[in-house]
Amino acid sequence: MTKLIECPRDAMQGLHDFIPTEVKAEYINILLKVGFDTIDFGSFVSPKAIPQLKDTAGVLEKLDLSSDTKLLAIVANIRGVQDALMHQEISYLGFPFSISETFQQRNTNSSIEQSLGTVEDLLNRCDRAGKQAVIYLSMGFGNPYNDPWSHEIVESRAAELAERGAKIISLADTTGVSTPDKINYLYPHLLKSFPSIEFGVHLHSNPSSWQPKIEAAWNSGCKRFDTALRGFGGCPMASDDLTGNIATENLISFLDSKGEALSLDQDKWKEAIEYSSRIFG
Repeated sequence: MTKLIECPRDAMQGLHDFIPTEVKAEYINILLKVGFDTIDFGSFVSPKAIPQLKDTAGVLEKLDLSSDTKLLAIVANIRGVQDALMHQEISYLGFPFSISETFQQRNTNSSIEQSLGTVEDLLNRCDRAGKQAVIYLSMGFGNPYNDPWSHEIVESRAAELAERGAKIISLADTTGVSTPDKINYLYPHLLKSFPSIEFGVHLHSNPSSWQPKIEAAWNSGCKRFDTALRGFGGCPMASDDLTGNIATENLISFLDSKGEALSLDQDKWKEAIEYSSRIFG
């Protein structure tokens, strides 16, 4: 069955005006009742880096976790890992591991080689705590810095993550440069090379090009998709201002056309869409 990962964290983190903790929590509480597999709800990173999410622990205290939906939080270093592991309610810790050396330095203030050490430590700590790590191969389809990228580099990095015990890897199209051809080649190739790993995609797109990307991933065997309601959020480094997260409603419509039974609460989904205007305008 396809896993839908709803990403309000990614949608909110770049907003300039601070969203009150109570508003964040109410929005996420509605999303928790929709029936998604996982909510990417917050991050344990430096408040200087992402001030919008400095209240993640406070948001967590206000969440109603009576549903089966799981929580994922992003971390960028071992301090963040330690902070996240203090909360039993969190099932997944996500770490952005980049194919691009430039982006790894900018995003986590560490090199790729240093980040491999962080990943290994993260995986070991998650195992001991009974949690799972999600490793994002960010800039997984290319980068704007002219850093080396190829299918072989992606596979090599995936192999390094697999050797360290990674069980879930999400291919992240950070700046929206993926194409159906890249997805059609890379995704099934990784599935074949690493059959014990659950691969997902976190694709960015402009509103006119989302469907060929989603279709390519689905046809390639993908059963784990990261999206955000109404396509909010994305990466400020994308060359196209319209590039952002793929809208969850588009993914739902696509999967429905393929006969997937998602078992989502449509009333709560409509409520979440209506409530989102309080946050995103």
